[in-house]
Amino acid sequence: MGEALVKVVGIVQARMASSRLPGKVLMPVLGKPLIIHELDRLVRSKLINELWLATSDDASDDGLAEEVEKRGFRVYRGSQNDVLERFSLLAQRAKADVVVRLTGDCPLHDPEIVDFVISAFLHANPVRSYGSNIWPPTFPDGLDVEVFTFAALRDAADHCVQPLEREHVTPGIHGQFRDEKPEIVNVTAPADFSHLRWTLDYPEDYAVIRAVFETLYPENPDFNWQDVLALITKEPDLITRNRRTERNETFVAALEGYIESAK
Repeated sequence: MGEALVKVVGIVQARMASSRLPGKVLMPVLGKPLIIHELDRLVRSKLINELWLATSDDASDDGLAEEVEKRGFRVYRGSQNDVLERFSLLAQRAKADVVVRLTGDCPLHDPEIVDFVISAFLHANPVRSYGSNIWPPTFPDGLDVEVFTFAALRDAADHCVQPLEREHVTPGIHGQFRDEKPEIVNVTAPADFSHLRWTLDYPEDYAVIRAVFETLYPENPDFNWQDVLALITKEPDLITRNRRTERNETFVAALEGYIESAK
């Protein structure tokens, strides 16, 4: 596909409503909301041409939108529940050729991993419509990256009807729950770190993420995922604080009904 020939738009989806940890994206660490830490990290990507926060137009997300805009980042507001439509309309507005999907509960996102996945997708031969580092996952939970063409996104928005497809954006693009799976690009880590949990869903996740930032950020605001690995190697108690939850447990719970309905 070629890096110079396409416009790559990064979209971070986030909202304030969370049944497990309400308001989590604005929880503070070192005097800054976690969503701003995440956007500050992602904006260092060399391959994302334009970075957006996509949140809902519900009043509950007014404070989130205001905080992010105040910090100088682009914000788009759309449907609260139809996140697929939100992505499609934003990507169309931004004139994206390629879309990078990221979520706002992953403040330890590493721009080098993001670029790694984007580059693998752009240089795939033959060309693919979707790439990621999650099929299967080998990076820590919280470093997930999905990349896809605007054409594939628009097609999914036009044709997908299942609630899981509309809420989680990409099932209708990557097709990994179909009997006939399309060819995709998948990037793997040097070893399997998928058991590590670096995402934000519960108070114990917040404690781990806050400890990472408070230890690493003051000396190096641009710390990367290898720095986090080195820290938890030195302080292994960090990785035991939030082990009680399954990777992507809400998504996994929703899959059973989706797969049954697709039969």
